[in-house]
Amino acid sequence: MFSHLPIADRKSSLATNFGPSLMISILILVGSSLLAAATPPTGENAYCDKGNVAHFGDKDGPAEVPKACYYTGIDGTPSPGKQIRVAARASLASEYDHAKCGDTLLLPAGSSFDVKELPAKKCDDQHYVTIRTDTPDSNLPPEGTRISPAWAGVASLPGRPPFSQPAGGPAKLLATLVVREPSGVTVGDHVRFIGIEWTNDPTQGIGRLVSTEETDHVILDRNWLHPAEGAEVGKGVGMIKGARVIALINSYLSGFNCVARTGRCTDANAVGGGNGDAPTGTFKIFNNFLEAAGENVLFGGSGATVNPTDIEIRRNHLFRPMTWKQGEPGYKPSPSGSPYIVKNHFELKNAQRVLFEANLLENSWGGFSQTGYSILLNPRNQGNRCPKCQVTDITIRYNRIRNVGGVFSISNSLSKTGGESADGGRYSIHDVIADNVHEEDFKGHGNLLALLCNRPPLHDVQLDHVTAFVPGVIVSITNKGEKLDNFSLSHSVISAGERRPSFASAGGGPANCAAKSQRMGAEAVLKDCFATYKFDKNLIIGGRGTWPAGTIGVSSREAAGIRSDLGLCAEKGPGCAKMSPGAGAASGSRDVGADVQAVEAALAGVE
Repeated sequence: MFSHLPIADRKSSLATNFGPSLMISILILVGSSLLAAATPPTGENAYCDKGNVAHFGDKDGPAEVPKACYYTGIDGTPSPGKQIRVAARASLASEYDHAKCGDTLLLPAGSSFDVKELPAKKCDDQHYVTIRTDTPDSNLPPEGTRISPAWAGVASLPGRPPFSQPAGGPAKLLATLVVREPSGVTVGDHVRFIGIEWTNDPTQGIGRLVSTEETDHVILDRNWLHPAEGAEVGKGVGMIKGARVIALINSYLSGFNCVARTGRCTDANAVGGGNGDAPTGTFKIFNNFLEAAGENVLFGGSGATVNPTDIEIRRNHLFRPMTWKQGEPGYKPSPSGSPYIVKNHFELKNAQRVLFEANLLENSWGGFSQTGYSILLNPRNQGNRCPKCQVTDITIRYNRIRNVGGVFSISNSLSKTGGESADGGRYSIHDVIADNVHEEDFKGHGNLLALLCNRPPLHDVQLDHVTAFVPGVIVSITNKGEKLDNFSLSHSVISAGERRPSFASAGGGPANCAAKSQRMGAEAVLKDCFATYKFDKNLIIGGRGTWPAGTIGVSSREAAGIRSDLGLCAEKGPGCAKMSPGAGAASGSRDVGADVQAVEAALAGVE
């Protein structure tokens, strides 16, 4: 278990998730097999001990993992001072101003408070100010458990998955903060919010709900953040401009949108940051429902002289409702009649040392400025105001992607005015499942991977143990410059369309490295486009062209021996007409493709 961790850190993770006595039993039972298992931990602080001691482990493939973390358990972020009951009609700003470090402000459930700013108090790690509903803990989801709108009295939201409910059914158990600052409420240091609903006054032009600008040690725990009905609010939580040690955990963010043609913004996201000139980073985004029209999570995309670092994004459901897609049953446009601007699920334009683990990504389509890819790794010197922007050391593992117009888009591209970013590379992508991928009906390309490289050269991209069923090409590439270093696609199960070559040029004319060789097959493209590469022990279903030695080629999913859960048949039997040729064919006698059981275990309870 936890094969990406060193032995000491695996023991620590076992203790954190299962307790010391069960840990001892597991170690005795599995012995040396501990090294081979892959199931990742699921606990909120699985990679972080009290005192913010990180144990993410060693590098994952070419990528460095985060070096810093944020321990978010209440036992390590206490408020030992007074409990102060705030009257329903009181000024929250005044009550907060008079509170001392370590105090707890109890806001009446069902009450609303206008808020613009909650200034820093310069508290310490043992004296957090807690702002929370006065609903007792016994009537809230337990610590470490996601809240839903049902705790604000909303039984369901159209087009969204069913969500958890209070024991007695939907009830108004949260206090509400109504944002009155267009750029978002700036919150102070060492503050935790529990059981708070955040929204806006629809008569005001509010662009963001919460800003953590120039602050540190902020925890939003079991909160519901959403625009007012019919309001266009582009940002949920901004980890921006000097934000340090910030956590969004166990929360529900819904409805963030920008409207095409008639709207005030163009790029909505539930959570993001990465701009400014002051050091920023150590961010934790854990166990949330994250919904936004543009990007559910985005780092980068504006001017900066620093790189946000050490970002942990785990066990989140990145979602947008299909009722936002034109032509779908129940389609509901914005109040103006225009559609919402949809882009992708997860995009990095400026970030370093990111762990993206055990997330479920659903519903992404094109038709605006993008074509429905789910994940974009795209360092960008936005407006030539971020020459230091880079996307490096990114680990993407144990995730599931479904109902999208494409899976991965990885590019080192110039800004619109020709500016270069600093770097893009050292990407480790493994144990990822992608299915229900579309083409024209989602205004996408239906590809597994688009590689678009300009300057600086893209390097060290590793995909391993991926299971993907795509109607388009496996890899489309645009590169007119020097060959790329260290590309690897191995131990994967990939079903590809047959209308185009499986490794294909993405355009750019004869100067593109794949323009001529795409007619000769994957091996020719790999040789022409990459200085060093690995393509080994992949089970390819369908597809066009010839393949490098070591490829297992079959004509259909039946011939591939794929079970209904997308794992491989180890033997002939119920649900398995034959043993899969990919069973046990990977290094270490693993099956090729994603470890389906590990992915399912990692995602248990995320949806």
